[in-house]
Amino acid sequence: MTTCAQCDKPLIVEITPDSDSEGEAPELDNSPDTIPDDVTLSCGCHFHWECLLDSYELEKCPNCSRSIVSSPATGSSASASAQQAIIVDLNNEGGLQQQIDIFPILKEESYLRAYPEERKCRAFLEFAREGDYKAIAELLNSCDEQRFDEQFDESEMTDAPSAGGENKTPHEILRYQDPIGDMSSGLHAAVANGHREVAWLLLLLASSFPELEIPAEVYQEAAVLGVMRTEQDGKVDIRSLKDSHGRTAEDVAREAGAIWTGWIGNGRLAMP
Repeated sequence: MTTCAQCDKPLIVEITPDSDSEGEAPELDNSPDTIPDDVTLSCGCHFHWECLLDSYELEKCPNCSRSIVSSPATGSSASASAQQAIIVDLNNEGGLQQQIDIFPILKEESYLRAYPEERKCRAFLEFAREGDYKAIAELLNSCDEQRFDEQFDESEMTDAPSAGGENKTPHEILRYQDPIGDMSSGLHAAVANGHREVAWLLLLLASSFPELEIPAEVYQEAAVLGVMRTEQDGKVDIRSLKDSHGRTAEDVAREAGAIWTGWIGNGRLAMP
């Protein structure tokens, strides 16, 4: 049987049977079920998913040291700076998936293991890409609750490290720029994916865009979600942030086309 190149154990994971189901007779055989857990790299080496994450090295197999990175396909529309790919066959509880690119996942997980304090910032960017403005509000509110809890228990926690090092402030999260993704901000992410609701929320919470020009329904929804604009003096305006290509969110909107008609040239996505 093929084994993991890292731990030398079978490429399976055990699943304990659920014994709490109502109306079901107890099983005589309580041995755990197993499902595949096999990541096959292009070099031919096999890993458990967690073993690969634990031993992952950029560009090469942690077992045989052969290159596992491939460039974008010839003739693709990707630019020369497009990120490379790590193509694998993945066999797990979802079945066999062949020739899929896991480089974005490995890159993200490796970064978070090195910088766990940025986990909430990474979640914020993902919510902005997905257009989930309610999740953004919930995330920001959780930061306020955490700071309150830390202040309340300060006498008991002075020598204890923060949980996961994730106590970012709402101000830091809203203005976060992706260091492993072209330094895009949440506003860049929302614009690139066509999410106007997120763009309005970020204008309300992280810019000095005139309040009278923000639709009343944006304020109403923000109030329901428990978030509101705070004093912006001395804080970076999210519209001023540029990605690693020197683009503002307005530049991204121009590239996106008609969906952002009415948003360009009026100070909504770039500083006037």
